[in-house]
Amino acid sequence: MSLHDNAAQHPETSTRQLPVGGFVIDAEGREVPITEDMIQRACSELEENRQTSDKPD
Repeated sequence: MSLHDNAAQHPETSTRQLPVGGFVIDAEGREVPITEDMIQRACSELEENRQTSDKPD
């Protein structure tokens, strides 16, 4: 399976974004290249969760 084939199976992975140096394995066991967008979304979610957990009850 080539990277092009993999990107076609994962429309959320834009073909304009190059992998940034790693892969994740999806539920079907396929390698999905990690993109800058994926990293930015993960960081945003972590920041949101951190802010939520810092709020007093």
